[in-house]
Amino acid sequence: MRMRATARGWTAVWLVVLALVQAAAFLAVWRVALHSEIGQWVDTVALTGNRIGQDTIEGPVDRILNAMSVVSLLAATAMIGFIAVIRGRIALAITATLLIAGANVSTQLLKYGLNRPDYGVDPERVAVGNSLPSGHTTVAGAVAVALVLVLPAKVRAAGAFLAAAYAAIAGVATLSAGWHRPSDAIAAYLVVGVWAAVAGLVLLITQREQAEVAPGDAHRTAALVLGVGGVLALVACGLALGWLVDLRDIGPDELARRPLFVAYAGSAAGIAGTMAVVMALVLTVVHRLVPRVKG
Repeated sequence: MRMRATARGWTAVWLVVLALVQAAAFLAVWRVALHSEIGQWVDTVALTGNRIGQDTIEGPVDRILNAMSVVSLLAATAMIGFIAVIRGRIALAITATLLIAGANVSTQLLKYGLNRPDYGVDPERVAVGNSLPSGHTTVAGAVAVALVLVLPAKVRAAGAFLAAAYAAIAGVATLSAGWHRPSDAIAAYLVVGVWAAVAGLVLLITQREQAEVAPGDAHRTAALVLGVGGVLALVACGLALGWLVDLRDIGPDELARRPLFVAYAGSAAGIAGTMAVVMALVLTVVHRLVPRVKG
C-alpha cells in the first residue's frame, strides 16, 4: 500500500519518541554511572570481574577489538554505502553514512566533554578520567544499524540478528579486555539509537511520493524476538547488579570470585540486552523508512 500522509506523520512521531526515550536513557546511565558512588562501584566491580577466565578469551577478544581501526570503519562505511547505491537508494547511502559519522563524532565529543568525579572507588584508573561512551562499541553498533537499514527486505531480519550479535560481542569484548566499563558500552548503544531515529526522520523527509509499504516487510517476529530477548537480558542484569548492592561496603578488589563473576556476567547481559533492544526498535520501523518503490 502507498505510504499515506497520516501513516507518515505517525511514523515521524514514533521516531521522535524513540530519540527522546533513548536520549533520556543515556542521561540516566550517565548520571548513575558517573555521578553516583554506587554506580561507579558497580562499574568497577564488573570491570574487576573481567579477570575471571581472561587468559582463555584474551586472544579472540584482542582480535575483535584490534580489527576496529579507522581503516576498517571507512571500509565498512563504504560497503554499506555501496549496497544502498546498487539498490538505487542514493539518499539511503548518504543517510547511513551520516548515521555512522554522527554517532562516532558524538561519542568522541561526549567522552572528552563529560566529567567523571573521583569518589575513591577506582583509584587505579582515576587518572584515565571519563571513558563513557565507548568508541569501539559505537563503531560496532553504528555499523550494525546502518547495515540493517541498507539491506534488502528479504535478508533484513537475518542481517539484524547477525549485526546485533556482532555489535553485542564487540561491546562485551571491551569489558572483557578491560578497555571499558559496562556503562560505557551501554551508553554507546544509546547514542547509536538516537542517531538511528534521526536518520529515520531524514529518510522519511526524503521519501518518494510513490513509496509503497509492503506488510510482509515489517519483520514483526524478528523485532519481537530481539526485543523480548533484550528485555530479559536487561532484567537478568538488573537482578544480578541488585544482588551486588548489599556488598557495596566492600572494595572491588576484596570481593570473592562469586560476586565478581555475577557483576561481570550481569553487566555482559546488560550490554547485549541493550543492543538487542536498540536493534528491535530499528526493525519495528525500518520497513516504513526504506519501503518498496514503484518501478
